Amino acid sequence: MTINKEHKEFYAIDMGTEGWHTPPGYPKGIQQKILAGELDEVNKTGNRTRLLRFEPGVFTTAPFVHDYWEEVYLVEGDLTVGNDENGEGGESYDPHTYACRPPGAYHGPFKSEGGCVLMEIHYFDETA
Repeated sequence: MTINKEHKEFYAIDMGTEGWHTPPGYPKGIQQKILAGELDEVNKTGNRTRLLRFEPGVFTTAPFVHDYWEEVYLVEGDLTVGNDENGEGGESYDPHTYACRPPGAYHGPFKSEGGCVLMEIHYFDETA
């Protein structure tokens, strides 16, 4: 696997409004900020590191599945996995929990009661 990312030294990340946007297919109240890299989902190449944040009370309604590896670290807040389409139920996780999912793994839906920030690393297995 080849990982090509730009060289970046320590710098302050603006956690305010600068550089955040709602990814396609996500509900309002979930935003991402790309920290490094670029993921080309059409050509199935590349990688990215991003922050993903949920506003309090926001939830998704269906499981996700994608063709790339995903590593997720819950930096702050609460995250519930496996809620129903009304945001009910699921298993709640606290900060400093981690998941690593291979391509094709169904996961979610997700919700956050008080809001959260996730750090995610996405990459394609270019040896497959």
